[in-house]
Amino acid sequence: MVLKVKGGTRPPWVGLGVSVWVQIAVGVAYTFPLYSPSFKSVLGFNQSQVALLGVANDVGENVGLLPGIASNKLPPWLMLSIGCLCSFIGFGLIWLSITQTLSLPFFLLWIALVIANNSCAWLTTAVLVTNMRNFPVTRGTVAGILKGYGGIAAAIFTEIYRVVLKNSPSNFLLFLTVGIPVVCFSVMFFVRPCTPASAENSAEKGHFLFIQVSSVFLAVYLLARTILDYTLNISDAVSYVLVAVMILILMAPLAIPVKMTLYPRKATDSESEKSEQTVESSEFLVQEGKEDNTKPLLPSSSAGTLENYYDTDGSSDVAMLLAEGEGAVVPVRRRRPRRGEDFTFAEALVKADFWLLFFVYFVGIGTGITVVNNLAQIGTAQGVEDTTILLSLFSFFNFVGRLGGGVVSEHFVKTKTIPRTFWMTCTQITMIIIYLLFAYAIKGTLYPAIAFLGTCFGVQFSILIPTVSELFGLKHFGLFFNFMCLANPLGALLFSFLLAGRVYDNEVARQLALGLIDSGVSCVGADCFKLTFFVLAGVSAAGAFCSIILTMRIRPVYQMLYAGGSFKLPQTSGH
Repeated sequence: MVLKVKGGTRPPWVGLGVSVWVQIAVGVAYTFPLYSPSFKSVLGFNQSQVALLGVANDVGENVGLLPGIASNKLPPWLMLSIGCLCSFIGFGLIWLSITQTLSLPFFLLWIALVIANNSCAWLTTAVLVTNMRNFPVTRGTVAGILKGYGGIAAAIFTEIYRVVLKNSPSNFLLFLTVGIPVVCFSVMFFVRPCTPASAENSAEKGHFLFIQVSSVFLAVYLLARTILDYTLNISDAVSYVLVAVMILILMAPLAIPVKMTLYPRKATDSESEKSEQTVESSEFLVQEGKEDNTKPLLPSSSAGTLENYYDTDGSSDVAMLLAEGEGAVVPVRRRRPRRGEDFTFAEALVKADFWLLFFVYFVGIGTGITVVNNLAQIGTAQGVEDTTILLSLFSFFNFVGRLGGGVVSEHFVKTKTIPRTFWMTCTQITMIIIYLLFAYAIKGTLYPAIAFLGTCFGVQFSILIPTVSELFGLKHFGLFFNFMCLANPLGALLFSFLLAGRVYDNEVARQLALGLIDSGVSCVGADCFKLTFFVLAGVSAAGAFCSIILTMRIRPVYQMLYAGGSFKLPQTSGH
């Protein structure tokens, strides 16, 4: 008797198609600039308090150790349900506070924001872990697609905020309270483990290309829509039609499973053989014995790593112990894993590569999130009246970086075995220049600087995800990824709250004392953030240096994994 392990034999494209909607819901973490001004205007907070709430936003989104541990114990639908509940409770409390229906002290509002954005950790872990295991040999491409949709989400939410909700922060918070649970509850049973895709045939490569082109079309559409908003006087009726078109484009990835259902493709003999080998690698074979004398047959060596990805409830370890007890296997002392194999969390923590990757990601994402959290104030300081266009611009190029980082790194890692972290080095060198442009606030550089920063920021995400899985394996990928994500709130705390918020408030106090601004007026001029951006530029230089070291260290790993132009699953370290 053959028992399939946790998942069906259907292709994983339906799950990937609906996962992009979940990733768009995860993008709610980047909408903080849309409703953060109401904390000042309605609740009377200063910039340091708003910056501290921005830290709560990042803490909630990125403190995902619990979802990471749960990803090997709970089914995806249950993790998505937990995320929906966090969103409903957290954003609901913030909405009650902004509408002054409920008076919350600052620390409770901070906790509510943590809970609200912790939904992102549950949602993104569920879809990332599931799809990375469903597409084990195209990790960079899948990561780029999913994180790309997450990057463009801010522009989607901004469009809804402006057109449908009429720039109302309270209505927007109510929309988040109800909308995210509705979307995720609608699709959660489609996100589940499936037969791993091989991506070795032209049809599957075409499917990836279709999703990538659809996402690019959506991003360009949103950018054009934003430009039209500021150049033409578009009526409400036309605006609603354009939003409806946007929703239709969002449904494009589902065209793939529909096409596969209506027009099934017959695999060639060679493709069938590869497919059978892939399926066998995700199955656990059990031979029925007589009465209670059931003997397990251990997976073949070809099963290797993929078997571990799906057998997350410990049945493999139990089978091994039974086989050892019956003499079928001679127990061998477990060796330490090599880079590229499955690490436990404790084994990874003592590796220099783990901490180098964490620091490099911390620099890239921590400094970037400082700009995102203070985007409205940065725009106001440089004379921008409607700062929502800055968020749309950042969102578009964040998408470009996420999708492009996945595609470009996947191409060069397979053709030249160039480690993915090489692209982190390039972006962090670019970020040094960007922060210097922000510091001096040279006229005409704000929009290009935000565009380049969005691209560099997005690349960090799409590079980190496959790199973690390639260096330390997929078995505990959820936990490793969420630990790396702690770099985000740590960066927000150090650079946004302790640095940017205080520098900004000190400059406001100075300008008030000199009579340069009136009470209640935002800070103006380059000095509002100049010191902050000088520090960020210096930190980025340190990150680029460490990224070069990391890239040189892990080059042999990529030569091993991608020799011959395709990903090779390493053998597990075994027992």
